[in-house]
Amino acid sequence: MPGVNLTGNSASGQYGNNRQIDLRGMGPENTLILIDGKPVGSRDSIRMGRSGERNTRGDTNWVPAEAIERIEILRGPAAARYGSGASGGVINIITKRPGKTLAGSFNLYSLTPQHDEEGASRRAGFTLSGPLSDTLSFRLYGNATKTDADSLDLNAEYASGVTPPAGREGVRNRDINGLLRWDPMEGHIVELEAGVSKQGNIYAGDRAVSTGGSDLITELANAGATTNRLYRSNAALTHRGDFGFMTSRISLSWEGTRNKRLREGLAGGGEGSINTATGWATSLLDNYMLDGEFNFNLQDGKQIVTVGFEHRDSRLDDPFSVSQGGSSEGGIPGIEPTGRSGKADAKLTAVFVEDNVYIGEKLILTPGLRFDHHSKFGNNLSPSLNAQYQLAGDWLVKGGIARAFKAPNLYQSNPNYLYYTMGNGCPDNYPSLGAGCYVQGNPDLDPETSINKEIGIEWAPQNGYHASLTYFHNDYEDKIQAGYIPVGTSIDGTARIFKWENMPKAVVQGMEGNVAIPLLGDAGDILQWNTNVTWMRENKNKETGQPLSIIPKYTINTSLDWRATEKLSFYLTGTFYGKQEPPLLDMNNDPRCAEDTPASCPALNARDPYHIWTVSGRYRFTDKVSLGAGINNLADKRLFRESNANAQGAATYNEPGRAYYVSLNVGF
Repeated sequence: MPGVNLTGNSASGQYGNNRQIDLRGMGPENTLILIDGKPVGSRDSIRMGRSGERNTRGDTNWVPAEAIERIEILRGPAAARYGSGASGGVINIITKRPGKTLAGSFNLYSLTPQHDEEGASRRAGFTLSGPLSDTLSFRLYGNATKTDADSLDLNAEYASGVTPPAGREGVRNRDINGLLRWDPMEGHIVELEAGVSKQGNIYAGDRAVSTGGSDLITELANAGATTNRLYRSNAALTHRGDFGFMTSRISLSWEGTRNKRLREGLAGGGEGSINTATGWATSLLDNYMLDGEFNFNLQDGKQIVTVGFEHRDSRLDDPFSVSQGGSSEGGIPGIEPTGRSGKADAKLTAVFVEDNVYIGEKLILTPGLRFDHHSKFGNNLSPSLNAQYQLAGDWLVKGGIARAFKAPNLYQSNPNYLYYTMGNGCPDNYPSLGAGCYVQGNPDLDPETSINKEIGIEWAPQNGYHASLTYFHNDYEDKIQAGYIPVGTSIDGTARIFKWENMPKAVVQGMEGNVAIPLLGDAGDILQWNTNVTWMRENKNKETGQPLSIIPKYTINTSLDWRATEKLSFYLTGTFYGKQEPPLLDMNNDPRCAEDTPASCPALNARDPYHIWTVSGRYRFTDKVSLGAGINNLADKRLFRESNANAQGAATYNEPGRAYYVSLNVGF
């Protein structure tokens, strides 16, 4: 899809191989993940480091591929109605619902890389659904997946005498989910859903700050050890109603996450590095949510009004994250040096209204307004206006503007959350007072806000052709990051104190486009060519000129979908990535390299443009049984991670080489 990339939440390069989905350059933390319309927040149970990164794979892997009906992506101003965390956009993963007949499937998948030092994948999953009576039906799905970690030696040529930068970590997934549906009368549906998932990593040697190695890191990586486990449980009760003049949805849901991991350093060069093979720390996060919406059909369909509400209660308990001692240098004013509470909570209550007004035959206006009250950060108003106008025939003009926001997370806003360093992690623009420095959570932060604008044109005839071009521009304010100007000193005056702070303005702007061309058959049902492009014109802090994240200048996806016969089909895809540039300034906004030696400074190295091709095919023995196979990265274009941060510029992640896969689907 246009506007979609994989990147980190900052330009630091930390955890570079744990890239997550980023919409329109606003960062993964501004991409709201939904499953069947319900927010997913398990990644919020994972501590946010000083760089603004979490050691997480994100929240898109809780539903196995076989259970997905479709994925909806909402970008730009239209996403503002979803509230905090949707400044970039919304990804809604829609699962398959139970049908009127008993049906099921069993799926096997295996991927084998050509290079032994890269991790292989195996997956098995099933779905089962159908009626239990005239008014009751069910759905059940399950999944077991194992992806091996890359070898510790994968990036060895980029390390000398130390543990190399880590490749991609592995993961073991287990998912089971059940849904019971009751149709008590026509137009009314009640659904009860519950599920349990587990994700355990297979350690590849990653660490946040230290460029050195340790025997423990090497031992754990070579043993394929599990160093963190994420357990997610969810339950929901939902009613959907159709009253003729109005449709409604009301949901009561709960999401509980238990994040268990080997303890990682909270200070200095050991930040984010595992320091024990046996000591586990556990954080607990519970999200309770009541939400609903009501859609009113007015003026015989010429006006659709949506009114909704949301109440979310988030409770975090992470004792280890506040275990960094605060007694050195006399302690920090206002907080206890030890024994601080790891509990933090926040409540968010919102109401919103959206009105789709059809004016004449050509114009659709969609004004909207959302009001949020956050228990820690007060009120926020998010107005929006979207419009669509039919120019002539199949040509449409679309545009929109909205205010979006993101509340500080439960780590950034907790004054008990400390990071301590004696060395490089301490901003060096201020003379030493005799000791190190602290970075402290800040309860006085303001929410991040953005004004999101877009304007575009679309050509959509009814014969398989389609084209669109959209310009987007987001003015981004109060982005939260660790401060580099001291706000005080320790009690004895020998250590400086820094806090999480709101930074000045930033801007994100670019273009999105796509084109679909039918080559053979009725509207391309035999051979279809699809291409989309994203061009990031700007993605930077307006004060410093530095990038918000390491992201390609452009991304082009192109594909050929060929249905050769009734039973045989082929698919060819190519992805072209533009130049990726690292930040030129360090954490103090000083040049990262001396002015007289920029050419020999690896921290300024950009990642050059490259492209990846993939081919696949599928043969359908029957309507229910099919066999697929494919080759990823046909040309075996490999890229290597050259540092565990950005000391080697933009070379912050691995691009795996050629790999072969096969999949079997059996249904009934």
